[in-house]
Amino acid sequence: MLEAFIAELFDIPVAELRINLDQYSLNSLNGFFRSGEENYFFKFHQEEGEEDMTGEYYRADILSSAGLPVDQPVHMSTLPGEQLLIYRRRSDPRFSDVLFELDQKPDADAIARARDSESDLNGRILSIARSTLQPISEEEAAAEPIHRLFYERLIDLPGGAYPGGRFAKFYVGRQFLFPDDVSVSWGEIADAAVTVNGLRYRATMRQAFDEAHERYRPANTAAAGGIVAHGDAHNANVWYERGDTRDRLAFFDPAFAGDKVPSLLAEVKSTFHNIFAHPFWLYNPEMAEERFTARVRLKDGVVHFETDWQPGQVRMALLEAKAETFWKPWLAHLRDEGLLPADWEEIVRTGLFLSPTLVMNLNAGEGADRHNPVSSAIGLGVALSAASRPIEGEDMFTRFFDAVRPE
Repeated sequence: MLEAFIAELFDIPVAELRINLDQYSLNSLNGFFRSGEENYFFKFHQEEGEEDMTGEYYRADILSSAGLPVDQPVHMSTLPGEQLLIYRRRSDPRFSDVLFELDQKPDADAIARARDSESDLNGRILSIARSTLQPISEEEAAAEPIHRLFYERLIDLPGGAYPGGRFAKFYVGRQFLFPDDVSVSWGEIADAAVTVNGLRYRATMRQAFDEAHERYRPANTAAAGGIVAHGDAHNANVWYERGDTRDRLAFFDPAFAGDKVPSLLAEVKSTFHNIFAHPFWLYNPEMAEERFTARVRLKDGVVHFETDWQPGQVRMALLEAKAETFWKPWLAHLRDEGLLPADWEEIVRTGLFLSPTLVMNLNAGEGADRHNPVSSAIGLGVALSAASRPIEGEDMFTRFFDAVRPE
């Protein structure tokens, strides 16, 4: 069916098409085919309700014209239901695959090269962000397709009813299943105070989603200006080009790219998915179940998450690079330009919280998809610790925000 579809859509011969089994393709399909003497890579993207969504898909030319490293497709369709990019096939691995190997078998030299390539890309992202930063109106902010990754997954389209979308489908009214056959209803967990590994957090689960619904309303995202950005640069959308002494990263699949992307949202998803989602729990929950332990208790109106999961060596190296070479200088630049909102940390935390909870169903109970009780406990605990600061003490998110806070 895909061979016939691609052949008709682009008027090219298509043969030997193969679909990849890809744990990172949560809303897409990718694979390879041959056309004449050439070999190609394809990626097909689908968003539920996309015919009612705002913004225009796939604007790779915006990124290329601004100077960001991006692989240009040879064929492209942007119609709802037919969003398809065709690239010449590469021998380069995706950065996600390189890092997945390093999660399992850490290698100091390889981690250093990966960190350097991340730092180089961050430097380029920062340079383009600085040169393209501009004040934007509420209407311009709302027109950017990045809202499909966040706000438009919280609501029903086209009416905008809240709670709706993936939020309602995954969590509202559902039963949650955690290790040791602990079963908790949405009504019990939504308003329970949250502790993760002994730290009490400010926001309950319901509060985190309600605040996200207001804070990420598209018209409310204009305060920090707009920039040229990929918007969805998780490492399964990044090629890893090996060099003799230094490696290079290049984007592809710019489905949510734009030239007025709200500047505090642009790198939020890549920050979470490339670092805090690993090792294993988000994309390989069966591996997390084998390697980590987790426990959830609901007692006296408090839900307690306890786990021995933590980011591995390569992820901490990437976090340091992201903090030092993008977030800290970027926040300082926004401050100097008079475009840094007083609640910038809450804005970024909201995106970090929504990135895992809306990209897939973290619930292992009713309506479960890929997650098991252990990975669900880890994932929801990580997401809720991203959503707000602990009332007392520190965690990996408070250390990150304290490190990037402008002087």
